[in-house]
Amino acid sequence: MLASFLMGLVGGQRAMTPLAAVAIAAARDELPADNGAPKLLSHPVVAAGALALAIGEMAGDKQKTAPDRIVAIGLAARFVTSAIAGASLVPRRQRWIGAAVGGLTAVAASYPGWRARMAAMSQYGQTPTGFVEDAVVLGGAAAIARNAAKLGAV
Repeated sequence: MLASFLMGLVGGQRAMTPLAAVAIAAARDELPADNGAPKLLSHPVVAAGALALAIGEMAGDKQKTAPDRIVAIGLAARFVTSAIAGASLVPRRQRWIGAAVGGLTAVAASYPGWRARMAAMSQYGQTPTGFVEDAVVLGGAAAIARNAAKLGAV
C-alpha cells in the first residue's frame, strides 16, 4: 500500500505521470507479480499514449495559461489516474484499497503541492520551478514503479 500512497503524492503534482509510470512498467513486465493493473495498461500503445500525455502535461504546465492543479477537472484527473496507478501497484486482491489510497492521496497532495509551487514561482518564476518539479516527479514515479514489490513488503 506504501507504493500506492507514494504514487498518489506524485499524482498530486502531475496528473498523468502516475499512469505513464505504471503503464510503462506494465508494458515492460516490471510490476509486482499478481498486481491489480488492468490488462490494457500493459499494451505498448497504451504505455506510449500515457507517456505522450504526461509529456504534454509537463510542457503545458510551463505556460502562463496553465490552470491551477486544484481546479475541479484537475483534481478529478489526478484522482482517476492515481487510482489506476494505485491499484496497479498492489496485489490484485487489494486493488480497490490501492485505488482509493492512490486517488485520495493525489487529491489531498494537490493542495500543499500547489501552495509550494506558488511560493517557489514568486521567487524563481514559472518555468524553472516547473522543471524542478518535473524532475522530482519523474524521479519519484520511476523509483516507485521500479520498486513497488519492495515497497509492498514494507
